[in-house]
Amino acid sequence: MNPRIDEAENLLTPSEVAALFRVDPKTVTRWAKAGKIGSIRTLGGHRRFRESEVRQLLEADGSQ
Repeated sequence: MNPRIDEAENLLTPSEVAALFRVDPKTVTRWAKAGKIGSIRTLGGHRRFRESEVRQLLEADGSQ
């Protein structure tokens, strides 16, 4: 299995995820640190989130 990210996978910034959940971007960062949502670190150290995982969490939460 190749550990690289699927080229077709769309990645979201903490701000984009925060807008979907209607929370502050710092809250999304706290969720990632707590392991509540998976994140990927860029080479520059920024967090990115898989859109498919975020959409699943939204559906489970009933927020959308």
